[in-house]
Amino acid sequence: MSSACNRMPKLVVCFIGMTMASAAMAQAPRSSVEVVASTGVPEFRDPKTGQVWTPETVGQDGRPLTGPEDKAFNPQAQNVPAKSVEQRVRGRPVGTVPVTAGPTVPIVVMDSPSLRAVPGQRWQAVMYLDNNSGNPVDPVVECRFSNAGNTVMDARAIVQTTAASVRQGLVIYGPRTDVFVDRATCRVTAP
Repeated sequence: MSSACNRMPKLVVCFIGMTMASAAMAQAPRSSVEVVASTGVPEFRDPKTGQVWTPETVGQDGRPLTGPEDKAFNPQAQNVPAKSVEQRVRGRPVGTVPVTAGPTVPIVVMDSPSLRAVPGQRWQAVMYLDNNSGNPVDPVVECRFSNAGNTVMDARAIVQTTAASVRQGLVIYGPRTDVFVDRATCRVTAP
């Protein structure tokens, strides 16, 4: 009898747990957003209250906003003067590559470029460079940081001498993150 009683509470707990899990799975998602495309002013309908928000009323309890500092940031409307900078960059060796440079293979090849922002600091173009030759080289990489097709910054990175057959990772710094960037186009210009 005592062993049956000991098993009974475990069964009850298991049954309650399964019931609660089934109820949780049957619930709707916690939040959802409905976005409707329109040709006029962009708007958002709050699914709970039914309130329609536009750039003119968001954040002010339905009243129009008074100053430009209160309006949502439109990255395509930013107007910043383009600047050019030159950087000295030190890569970090991450491996070796075979010597394959020749008529159809460039001496230096860029691989896996990506764009990221470090909050409160700068935009970064992160990439790998492979020295496909049997000789040390001094690569030069040029990156154009842009927003909506408009150049924000041109960076010319002079990379520290790269040993023969070395694959290295490096970072080229763009503008501060208070300037919006949606694309970085990089290319090896030397050797």
